[in-house]
Amino acid sequence: MKIGFTGTMSCGKTTLVNALKELPEFENYVFRTERSKYLMELGIPLNTDSTIKGQVVFLAERASELMHENIITDRTIVDVIAFTKSAKSISTLEKNDFSELAARLLSEYDYIFYVSPEGVEIENNNVRETNPEYRNTIDTSIQQILKVYGNRIKNLHQISGTTEERILKVKSILFL
Repeated sequence: MKIGFTGTMSCGKTTLVNALKELPEFENYVFRTERSKYLMELGIPLNTDSTIKGQVVFLAERASELMHENIITDRTIVDVIAFTKSAKSISTLEKNDFSELAARLLSEYDYIFYVSPEGVEIENNNVRETNPEYRNTIDTSIQQILKVYGNRIKNLHQISGTTEERILKVKSILFL
């Protein structure tokens, strides 16, 4: 299965994926987690400074993840679209064209879990944006993208709560 977690920055996606990695139910999965620091060191603009070239790199990363048979990732195509839509340096035409192209890959996920930021404090990892308004902008964008393109996603679920509660919810959905 191809399982992705989507959500705004600092909502617990990476923490959740790292916790799932330790469970025997997922021993045959490939796991991909945040690579922002590495990409930033390559000179790829992140967050509010994102460019169309940078977003193409992020899209290529997400597309390469979808080539795995069993993968769990803390980022999805939805996240890439949301950051593209929210980038100030990308024109509206480029945003729309990019989003339409990227959305074609959404049907490849078997499950996408939207991770709510509710109740989760912003953590500063010296890479991600810590502005609460920008965090809300990305969250709103993700929710809009899920509404617009939700019909392309096979199984879409929302999760919230503590990491332990989220793990239980994910397992209950995946292993009925």
